[in-house]
Amino acid sequence: MAEDPLTEVSRPERCAQVAYFTMEVALVDALPTYSGGLGVLAGDYLRSAADLGLPLVAVTLLYRQGYFRQEIDEHGRQSEQPVRWSPEAALQPLELAVGVEIEGRSVRARAWRYEIVGATGWRVRVYFLDSDVEGNEAGARSITDQLYGGDGRHRLSQEALLGIGGVELLRALGEEEISTFHMNEGHSALLALRLAEIEQDKRGDAALAAVMAEVRRRCVFTTHTPVAAGHDRFPADLVAAVLGEGRTTALRQLGFLEGGQLDMTDLGVGCSRFVNAVSRRHREVTRRMFPQVGVRSITNGVHSVRWASESVGRLFDDYLEGWRRDSSLLRYAATIPLEDVAGAHRESKSRLLDEVARRTDADLDPAALTIGLARRVTPYKQTTLLFSDLDRLRALVNVAGPLQVLCAGKAHPRDWLGKEMIEQLSEAARALAGEVTVVFVENYDLELAALLCAGSDVWLNNPAKPNEASGTSGMKAALNGVPSLSVLDGWWIEGWIEGVTGWAVGGADEGDDSAGALYDKLELAVLPTFYGDAARFAEIRRSAIALNGSFFATDRMVREYARAAYLL
Repeated sequence: MAEDPLTEVSRPERCAQVAYFTMEVALVDALPTYSGGLGVLAGDYLRSAADLGLPLVAVTLLYRQGYFRQEIDEHGRQSEQPVRWSPEAALQPLELAVGVEIEGRSVRARAWRYEIVGATGWRVRVYFLDSDVEGNEAGARSITDQLYGGDGRHRLSQEALLGIGGVELLRALGEEEISTFHMNEGHSALLALRLAEIEQDKRGDAALAAVMAEVRRRCVFTTHTPVAAGHDRFPADLVAAVLGEGRTTALRQLGFLEGGQLDMTDLGVGCSRFVNAVSRRHREVTRRMFPQVGVRSITNGVHSVRWASESVGRLFDDYLEGWRRDSSLLRYAATIPLEDVAGAHRESKSRLLDEVARRTDADLDPAALTIGLARRVTPYKQTTLLFSDLDRLRALVNVAGPLQVLCAGKAHPRDWLGKEMIEQLSEAARALAGEVTVVFVENYDLELAALLCAGSDVWLNNPAKPNEASGTSGMKAALNGVPSLSVLDGWWIEGWIEGVTGWAVGGADEGDDSAGALYDKLELAVLPTFYGDAARFAEIRRSAIALNGSFFATDRMVREYARAAYLL
């Protein structure tokens, strides 16, 4: 019988069969090579790939200034500072470099390695390409300076290094058995162009159709972005300046410069045998965007061991033997005594409030309903929706009981509307002082995310539908027994059972996500249950674990990719 790579690791020297390309990845806070959800998901995915013994290798870029360190002044104004970190302290340098032609010059990039050790001892190698190499001119050295920084020329240069340089790196490393190249979003889509070049060299005068059929046979594409503005597009003249006339001509011949621009998502989708969205609702949205493509869906998950708080992890150890190797066992959390579920959460909440008080000097009440509101701050996320009507919010707490809201999240340095939203949060905090406690905790990172997701009483998420591809913060919360209060979008449509795993804001129709609907659910369901029926609230906590925590996990997600996309 053939070995199942998802259940047993018998040959630790086995070569990689899958190459996973991602613009960002969140592994530990000492590696600030991520900005948010896309990178956090990639890190969780790779951890589960290691746990399950998947023959996979990952490629990304090394950002010497990270994303940015956020600072918020007394008026809520965000400023950004470079992240100070040392690659040498976190990564293993490799004695090899690759060259990529960018803007008419050969850009050299060295490689660094990080190894993720899974539950079985299997190791997944993550390679970071770094253009800050002696011998490169200043412009070339700065290509990998900062994640999502610079202009379109800088972004395309980064994506050329990731896609084209990543393929060259794997060839230089002797990774010759890769059957599947997985593009995690369109940033790495130029890898398909490089694969086509290699295939053309092998086949000589082979027809273009035959070359592209082979490229499609080897490529898989995951899209995370239902918002049109989130897809990278570059004008043809910029493509020619960065990639050169030869590669620009090839892209034109392949039909990927239609309308005078290169759409990286179109390139990735058009060169892949398997295309998937990251939730069932997102699949519907993506199919409207790409009606000619057979889009599948594999709903995201989170790495259970990584995101369970210390107290919740101990609770699972006591009652659910084996959960660290198989998250589906969390379904049996339905048998854990309610008082133990509540006790584990009290400990998580205490750790959260202590840390927030340490960072902000806020005076927090452990008995108050605490809402977690943390995500990237940008208009479609509607982070300020809860504060649309301060008088109604005051009236709610005056009748039902105290409320405190813990906020966190970064706005992109050029997202002026997102920055204004952070200022609006600060204004709301001042206006509500003494009535509703609102605290913004700056510099949202992995450590703070873990505390917030585990220690909040309710997780609030209210993006404008249908702009939430999936979302994973609510999954982390559910794993820790924190129910969601969320609009019906992304993953929550699949995880929501009203009053059992949490609560919906409004209905399923697009646009039905108003502040009034949010206040109604707080007034009629959330606050009365929290303050009036502690046992029922504990039941909801337990159900969130058993029904959501057991399914929305990356070990399930990796298995789905392996069997549906990788065919291992």
